[in-house]
Amino acid sequence: MPYSHLNDYPAEIRERAARVRLACFDVDGTLTDGRLIYDSEGRESKCFHVQDGQGLALLRRFGIAVHFVTARGGAIAAQRAAELGATAHGDVADKLACVSEIAAGLGLGLDQVAFMGDDLADLRVLPHVGLSVAPANAHPWVRERVHWRTVARGGEGAARELCDLLLGAQGHAEQALAGALG
Repeated sequence: MPYSHLNDYPAEIRERAARVRLACFDVDGTLTDGRLIYDSEGRESKCFHVQDGQGLALLRRFGIAVHFVTARGGAIAAQRAAELGATAHGDVADKLACVSEIAAGLGLGLDQVAFMGDDLADLRVLPHVGLSVAPANAHPWVRERVHWRTVARGGEGAARELCDLLLGAQGHAEQALAGALG
């Protein structure tokens, strides 16, 4: 059975998704729900959605590079990226410069980049990439400036929606399903 949800997306979004070779994600509010939780000793914790992780791993399996680009630093995002075989860039003041450098290092143009973000720190990069995406609960200033918005909220499967779109648009969804079905 072919990936049945691909035609739910507008043709322009499917075309943009078909060109993506690098997927970059903000962390807080995109890969997490945006809450920062501190214990009594000041240690931070975050929640990542397992389905997002599966989607990110599938992107890598099918040749799409995955990078986390976050304005905040910290070991948590780096650890999650490492678990998934992705690369984390923390304490990024200029996300456009960072994404541009990553793309250039991979021999890609920005038209081959997808970027998902949810707040002001992400605004500068969004108009320059081939596919800009925001989770459903992104700040309105971001939601109105992206090519596409997910149905899911950040940290609740939004990244997986983007991953599934990219895999479907590039003809990899059936192979991913076949591998899961055995």
